[in-house]
Amino acid sequence: ERRILFSVWSPYKTDNPKEIPEDQRITLLKKGDDVYTGKFGNEGSGGQSYLKHMWKAGQTYRFLLKAKPTVNNSTDYTAWFMDPEVKDWQLIASFRRPKTFTYIKRPHSFLENFMPHMGNKSRMAYYTNQWVCNTTGEWFELSKAKFTADATARKDARLDYAGGVCEGKFFMKNGGFFSERVAFDQYFEREDQGDRPEINLKILK
Repeated sequence: ERRILFSVWSPYKTDNPKEIPEDQRITLLKKGDDVYTGKFGNEGSGGQSYLKHMWKAGQTYRFLLKAKPTVNNSTDYTAWFMDPEVKDWQLIASFRRPKTFTYIKRPHSFLENFMPHMGNKSRMAYYTNQWVCNTTGEWFELSKAKFTADATARKDARLDYAGGVCEGKFFMKNGGFFSERVAFDQYFEREDQGDRPEINLKILK
């Protein structure tokens, strides 16, 4: 089983979703067809959604995230997913986060292995043709990125991680006990592709 996951953290700091005060809970606004929604805990808490989808290694998929400040000092976060075989944007979910009034400021991409017993397997992902759109509809390509690491890498619990640019794409890699370690907290740049997304944002669900 494989999933397309979209989660939004509550501003209230707890690992138990039951402890979140009513006025700081994540509210589900909408969800897509066949999408599961609920709560999560144990790494902070908040609202969770996922679509069971058998994505394939080596295939390029598209993701779209919107953040919009809204009423009562809140922000609405909405995520869509596109499978190139379907060629249509599918709504995952839309959540409202209280005590937050912001647009997207610091986007991140990451590669996570949350099953330690799979540490002998190498995981690698490419990140390419990434763009942001401002409030006036202008698109800007993201061609510079900082390679960072989590606490596991920073305390040298694992040494097999890497990131950078390969064939014009950002990449990250971890696991499998390889040796080509890359120093974190450095910047990498790739050439602009100029392939601006052609998305009619107004007609998205």
